[in-house]
Amino acid sequence: MFDISHIEDAEVIQLADMFRLLGDPSRLRLVVALCAGPSPATAAAEAAGLSPQLASHHLRLLKAARLVRGIRRGRQIYYDLADDHVRHMLADMADHVAEPHKDEAALDDALEPTV
Repeated sequence: MFDISHIEDAEVIQLADMFRLLGDPSRLRLVVALCAGPSPATAAAEAAGLSPQLASHHLRLLKAARLVRGIRRGRQIYYDLADDHVRHMLADMADHVAEPHKDEAALDDALEPTV
C-alpha cells in the first residue's frame, strides 16, 4: 500500500485534479456506471443519464486523468475503469458516506488535553 504520509507536492496536485474531476456529478455517475464492467460509451451515457455527446466529453477528461480507459472493438469504444484502485477508492468513499455520522462531541472530548 502507498504511504500517503510522504506524498510529494506533484502527487498532491495530481490527486486534487482527479478529485476535482470526480467532484462533477455527471462524471462521477459515469465512473460509477463503469464499476459494473466495460461498457460502450452510449450505454455508459444512458446509465449516467447523459446525452452521448456530453458523456463523450466527460469520458475524454476521465481518460486523460487515467481514471478510465477506452478499448476499441470494431467501430465502438468500450470504456472501463482504469484499474482496481479506482474501484476500491470509490467503494471506500461510498462506505464512508454511508456509515453513521459519529458524534463530533465525542471527538472533541478525545482531543481535549487531560489535566
